Formats: sequence, structure tokens, C-alpha cells
Amino acid sequence: MAGNGLVKHLKGDLLFLDSSPFSKLLNQCARSRSARDTSRVHACIIKSPFASETFIQNRLIDVYGKCGCVDVARKLFDRMLERNIFSWNSIICAFTKSGFLDDAVHIFEKMPQVDQCSWNSMISGFEQHGRFDEALVYFAQMHGHGFLVNEYSFGSALSACAGLQDLKLGSQIHSLVYRSNYLSDVYMGSALVDMYSKCGRVEYAQSVFDEMTVRSRVSWNSLITCYEQNGPVDEALKIFVEMIKCGVEPDEVTLASVVSACATISAIKEGQQIHARVVKCDEFRNDLILGNALLDMYAKCNRINEARIIFDMMPIRSVVSETSMVSGYAKASKVKVARYMFSNMMVKDVITWNALIAGCTQNGENEEALILFRLLKRESVWPTHYTFGNLLNACANLADLQLGRQAHSHVLKHGFRFQYGEDSDVFVGNSLIDMYMKCGSVENGCRVFQHMLEKDCVSWNAMIVGYAQNGFGNKALEVFCKMLESGEAPDHVTMIGVLCACSHAGLLDEGRYYFRSMTAQHGLMPLKDHYTCMVDLLGRAGYLEEAKNLIEEMSMQPDAIVWGSLLAACKVHRNIQLGEYVVKKLLEVDPENSGPYVLLSNMYAENRDWKNVVRVRKLMRQRGVVKQPGCSWIEIQGELNVFMVKDKRHARKKEIYMVLRTILQQMKQAGYVPYVGSNEFDEDEEQ
Repeated sequence: MAGNGLVKHLKGDLLFLDSSPFSKLLNQCARSRSARDTSRVHACIIKSPFASETFIQNRLIDVYGKCGCVDVARKLFDRMLERNIFSWNSIICAFTKSGFLDDAVHIFEKMPQVDQCSWNSMISGFEQHGRFDEALVYFAQMHGHGFLVNEYSFGSALSACAGLQDLKLGSQIHSLVYRSNYLSDVYMGSALVDMYSKCGRVEYAQSVFDEMTVRSRVSWNSLITCYEQNGPVDEALKIFVEMIKCGVEPDEVTLASVVSACATISAIKEGQQIHARVVKCDEFRNDLILGNALLDMYAKCNRINEARIIFDMMPIRSVVSETSMVSGYAKASKVKVARYMFSNMMVKDVITWNALIAGCTQNGENEEALILFRLLKRESVWPTHYTFGNLLNACANLADLQLGRQAHSHVLKHGFRFQYGEDSDVFVGNSLIDMYMKCGSVENGCRVFQHMLEKDCVSWNAMIVGYAQNGFGNKALEVFCKMLESGEAPDHVTMIGVLCACSHAGLLDEGRYYFRSMTAQHGLMPLKDHYTCMVDLLGRAGYLEEAKNLIEEMSMQPDAIVWGSLLAACKVHRNIQLGEYVVKKLLEVDPENSGPYVLLSNMYAENRDWKNVVRVRKLMRQRGVVKQPGCSWIEIQGELNVFMVKDKRHARKKEIYMVLRTILQQMKQAGYVPYVGSNEFDEDEEQ
């Protein structure tokens, strides 16, 4: 330290008029946080006439506390013959900064008198160590005992409200600030913006920011982070541009928040501009948090090669860096690379496991996701609600009820209650409902729904869609009515489930009513999926012209799925004239799709119009359209068996064809006569 020379000088000559040289040395020790240098100065003080001076002892307690030597500070305090308010405050500050909050409470309660500093130390100490409720209790007691609340008291209390996301209490403290002399304080304004941000009230945070006469970099950072975390995210970029125009230089916190915003909305161009700014500045180039944010941004924007370049150039990496790469590779459908990188990681946390498991389920590697979950349990990693959400998604994708039940037992063992809170686990309940419904176990899905302590829109949607997909159209509509009675507003997914339910149950009038109610009652503009559901409903009921008119009235361009739904209805109702019109529309949208050709050909074949059957075949050959062979599959004892049309590659083909011939004979004996349309051309379709 800079004072080492003075320490050596003092060893030879301790004759000073006062203790100010020691006080200056202790100030330097506090700045450097050097316990070793503090003890050397302390040794000199002991040999001086000022060893028992209250002022210098208070300074020693304070500096030892800042250096983390709480035990030494406590011994000094206990040995003091005379103490003043500064002595008590110094030891309380030492305890609170080091996290010994119960010891601080013990000292605080024994104080002969307390002052503003004593209260502030207790409030800030509890707030900084995450004990927000107790911090606010001390703030309330301080205010109740008539002590003057200053900017430090307000700042710590607002931070505690932010930690608890307690908007009501935060607003009450805001009203106290409004009546105080600190309303225009820049530190206070930043604390208010941060509190409203963490409580999710973007409009209040913006209002406070707009009223600030003086803004610091922290103020701008708080507002940018507010929009980045709460949305609309693109506003974070606009605030950043405004910040630059006002001449405020961004720091690493600013840039990390802006880069995270770019990652959320896939604003790769803006992200690259921020990256260029980082590269030009030596101060930011090797910052770990900023580097992780850039890496994550490129990974989420599917620029995995750029992400890899940043990763390779990082002088220091953390588990966050490696997790971003694992997640990026998985998102880019490079699951094997993600798994290889995962296996080479020295340190893995549950977030890393979740990233890889999620990547596997998103890329159809559901069996691999289940294997990873077993490994996670074997390595004694405690799974989170995100882990179980991905696990249940894998079981749902496999439609494996037995595995789903095993996953459900793990959920119960971990004590999930499906309710909101700091770590909301409602979506685990939603995933359970979805899994059971996709596995056809409607009763179990209903039971999970009934036992959920709290439900959101997704919970109701899972039930409505699940009932609809399993053929219980009327049940789906009953759940929808209960959803509206509960006050939960439907979204686009809800209405898809409702319209599908009407379609499967043949409820034409109800379907028309619910489709109109989307805009009239719920303020939802129909999307392509809703039009497809309505076309399917009308087509099943034989209202083909109405379905055609509905498609042509769509506010967006109809796609192949909408037209395909109508074409299928035309085939069912043998409306060749409209079918020809729909095929033309389909070929305009997707000319290489063989489906329209095959369906039209089959319609001609049903009318024994062989001339047009041949014409369609010829047209397909001329346009190079190839019909993909029919395919089916079945899973038996965990093994997937895939069959193509006329497939004879299966190891047990002789047994399969023998059973098939037996079934055909039984069908003929029962009076079933198969219809053969146009011999080989539609053979795939019939099979």
C-alpha cells in the first residue's frame, strides 16, 4: 500500500501531537481492503499514546469490518472502556456488511441510543442480503419512531420492495419520497425506476423517468433494463439511442442489457452494431458479462458460427458461456455437437442440463431427453420446474403414457403445487395435462387440472384442446364456458380448441357463433388456423360454397393447408367441379405438392373418369411431381417399427403378411368389399 513507507517511519518515531496520521493510514487500508496492512497500522497504534482513544478505536473497528475481519472488530469493540454512538454504529456496520445479521440485531437492541445511521445500517444490511421483509420492518420502525428518513433509507427500502415485487408498499414509499426533500434526487429517481421495473409496471417507471430533471447513467440503465425484461423489448433499443443522443456514455451494464434485448427480438443487425462498439473499446472487450450477452445473442439469432468465434476468443469463460453454446447448438439442430460440448464441461449446473434437454425435445430427440434426465438424477442434480416441463414434453411427443406416469411421480416427489410465486410452477401442471391428453388419458389430465391450486390461460387451453383432440367436443365447450365464468380471457389458442371441438362434434351453428364471437366479444382477429378450422367444420357439414367464400374473404393470403382442407371436403362430398377450382388454387400456392394431384385423380377415379385420371398422371410427370409413398409406424416395447407401402424389409415380414391375409379373409366373410379406384395410382392413398 501507499502508506508502507510511513508505517516504517512510525516504527522509529511514534511521537505525534494527535492520531490523525494513523487515521489517514487507516483510510488507505479501507480503500485497499487490506487486512494485513490494517493489522500493521494497528500494531503501531498499540505502541502509541492513542491506543485507548475512542476515535481511533472506532476507526479500527470500521476498517477491520470493511476488510472482512469481523472477529477482530468485535474483540476491539468488547475491550473498549468508553463507547460512543460511532462505536456502536461501526460494529453494526461491520456485522451487516459481512452478513452477520443476527449479531447486528443483538448489538442494535443493546444500544443505549440509536440514530439515523444505526437505522440505515440495519435497513441496508438486511436488504443487501436478501432479507427484504425484515429490511422493510426496520424502515417502518425508523419512520414510526420519528427519525428523519433520508435518501439512503428510501433507497434501501425501495430496493427491498423491488426484491419482493411488492408494488403496494413500493407505491406507499414513493408517496413518502414525494412529500420529502429527495424527490429531485437522481439516486432516488433511479431507485424508483428500478422498483417499478421489477414490479412489472413499465408505465410507472417511464413516468418517474420522465419527471427526473437530472438523469445519471444508472437512471438510463434502469429504464433500458425495465423494457428489456418487461417489454415491449424494442423500446429498450429506442431508449438506448436516446441515451446516446443525450451525450450519456454507456457502460458494460447498458450494453449487456441492450444486447439481451437484441437477442429477445432477434435484432441481429442492431446486435452487430453494439458488438462493433464493444470491439472498439478496450474497457469492454474482455468483460465476461458483456461477452456472455453477445454470445447468447448470436446463439439465439441462429448465428452459431459467430457465437463460436466469440466463445473461442473469450479470455475467461464461465458456466454461463458454455451453457449458451450448448443451447445455441441445440437450437441450430446440432444436438450431437451440443451433447459433445456438454460432456466436456468441467462444471455443469441445472440450467445447462435444462438447455440440453430442451434442445433435444425441440429437435425430436425425445429418447435422448429422457436419457439425459436419468443422468441428471444419477448425478444428484436437483431438477427445476423447467426440467420437468421439458421431460413431460418429451413424454407427450412420444405419446408414452407409462413414461409420463413415471415423470408425474417425480413431479409429486419434488413437491410441486402448481401455483404462482417467486418460482411459478403452474406450467408444470399445464405440461402434465398436455402429456396426459396427448397420451389419450383424458381422465388423468382432468384430475391434474382439478387439483391445480392456480390456473392460467394455458391450463384451460390444454383442457379444451385435449378434449377436442380426443373426440370430446361437447366436454371441450363445457370447459370453455367455465373458463369464461372464471374471468379468464381466451386467446387465439383457446379459440382454435373451441372450433376444433365444434368440428369434431359436428356443431355447425355453435362453430359459426364462436368464430364470430372472436372479434365481437373477445377482441381477437382470426388467424389462418381459425379459418382452417372453420373450413374443416363447414366442409364436414357439406357447406362447400360457404367454405370457399370464407377462404376468399380472408384478410390474409390463404395457404395450402386451408385450401387442402376444402379439397378433402370436396372429395368426401364428390364435388369435382369445385375440387378442380381448389386444385388450381393449391397449385398456385404449392406447385410441387403431390397431394392435390392425388386427391383430384382419386375423385376422377370414383366417377370412373379414366381420361382425366390419365391426364393428371401425365401432368405430374411433366411437372416432375413425385408422390411420396405412404408410411405408417407403430411402437412396440420401446422399439419403433416403420412400414412403407408394399414394404417387405421388416425382419418379421412373413408373420406380418400372414396375419394381414387372415384379417382380409375375415373382412370378406363379414361382407366387406374394398373399393379399388384407379389401380396402382391411388393404391398408396387407399392403404
